[in-house]
Amino acid sequence: METYNKNMFSNYPDMVKVQELKEMLRIGRNKAYSLVQKGIIKARYIDGIGYRIPKENVIKYCLEYNN
Repeated sequence: METYNKNMFSNYPDMVKVQELKEMLRIGRNKAYSLVQKGIIKARYIDGIGYRIPKENVIKYCLEYNN
């Protein structure tokens, strides 16, 4: 299981943008922003740049959501 988690989304960088989050989860823009803004997927907002989401937080969300 641990190896599987490390390989999830291996083609994405360690910090992803909302656009990449949309692709990873195959969701729309509004849903992606909702998950981030509500803190369901932990992210950081950087002034002038936007949200940056650690890939490990996306993986955690996927594993929790599937249970």
